[in-house]
Amino acid sequence: MKRLVNKTKNNLRQVRHHRIRAKLAGTTEIPRLSVFRSLSLIDLQLIDDVKGVTICAVTTQEIKESKHEDLTGKVAKAYLAGKLLAEKAKAKKVEKIVYDRGGYKYHGRVKAVADGARDGGLKF
Repeated sequence: MKRLVNKTKNNLRQVRHHRIRAKLAGTTEIPRLSVFRSLSLIDLQLIDDVKGVTICAVTTQEIKESKHEDLTGKVAKAYLAGKLLAEKAKAKKVEKIVYDRGGYKYHGRVKAVADGARDGGLKF
């Protein structure tokens, strides 16, 4: 990868994401759960990298609730989005996935997505 001139947070995240993506890939049987986190929403996709196809996708804009047990706000929406993605994946007969956190730290909303997907029945 090209040397970074501007070391912004997003550029450093993209370098981490590139390093992670070099080590993992999704297949038809075990797709990759890709996470994109912006300030206001989270986008989740199950991707088959062999065919280059998105199997199913969810965004937090689809979630109307903003509370789940002791979670509130964006973290609760991320958890519910992970759970919704697990339901859609079960409908497509997907049970195992590879988790691609997109270069983000594994805490907060990124962790809530993983917890929601696990509670929805997906195995990592």
